[in-house]
Amino acid sequence: MTRYNLTPYAALLLRLALGSAWLSHAFLKLAAFCVPALGSFLALEGMPTPMAWPVALLELAGGALIILGLHGRIASLVLLPLLAGALVAHTGNGWFDNIPGGGWLYPAILMMATLLHARIGDGAAALSSSADTRRLRSAAIAACR
Repeated sequence: MTRYNLTPYAALLLRLALGSAWLSHAFLKLAAFCVPALGSFLALEGMPTPMAWPVALLELAGGALIILGLHGRIASLVLLPLLAGALVAHTGNGWFDNIPGGGWLYPAILMMATLLHARIGDGAAALSSSADTRRLRSAAIAACR
């Protein structure tokens, strides 16, 4: 019987979903809310307002790198401090995201997915041919034997 290893494809699905989440948040900040509104929100949360542009651009760049599989693990690690800030900012608002100010459930789930991606890598169809990607393929092939 032939065994099929679907781990690289599961990592691909995670990568596409995670990158899409990051891109959608970046576009929301840049297009819908606008950066000055993000700066005002950051100020209300006790954070520096000049962080608005770097946050939005980091989310945009990180999401694109993750989707492309171009050093996505590094992008995920770089994005983790943003999630830590988001988690702190939303902690006092309760669990769900449908209340004013948003809850902490979504940032927590996004943080777990980002950590998972940083751990397992980019998977199939990644542009980066890093040693980590080759190691994941080797481990997956070895697991099937």
